[in-house]
Amino acid sequence: MRRGEQPPWIVSDGLWAEIEPPLPARPPRRTRFPGRKPLDDRKVLCGILLVLYTAIPWEYLPKELGFGSGMTCWRRLRDWNDAGVWQQLHEVLLAKLRAAGQLDMSRAVIDGSHVRALKGSPKPDRARSTAASQARNTTSSPTRAVSPSPRA
Repeated sequence: MRRGEQPPWIVSDGLWAEIEPPLPARPPRRTRFPGRKPLDDRKVLCGILLVLYTAIPWEYLPKELGFGSGMTCWRRLRDWNDAGVWQQLHEVLLAKLRAAGQLDMSRAVIDGSHVRALKGSPKPDRARSTAASQARNTTSSPTRAVSPSPRA
């Protein structure tokens, strides 16, 4: 990072204008027990990006930065993922790059971890035993059990 440059986890105004629309609306606060005010989505996104960029554990996210706790960022990331935000955002940004002529697909690579296998792979057959018969059970004795106390 050069002097005077923003860190990569700080979201610019232009990028935030693209990211904000697919984010789900936050439910209204309860009136009886409102709890804490929810943190601004943009600040939480910066916290998420900081953790992902630096690979620090969520619980070590410094609260002094104003991005909220690591648990808050993790929950918001989970909620946005469940709402399909990242897929929508990916499609929107790809469409914008394609429309601007800045997307070069001649060097694209596809990874099997990102492609869903509709039929799946064939299930392997169960391995057949090569033994003539099943092995004896070694946890029990073939002799009759004896009572531990003598009968009178």
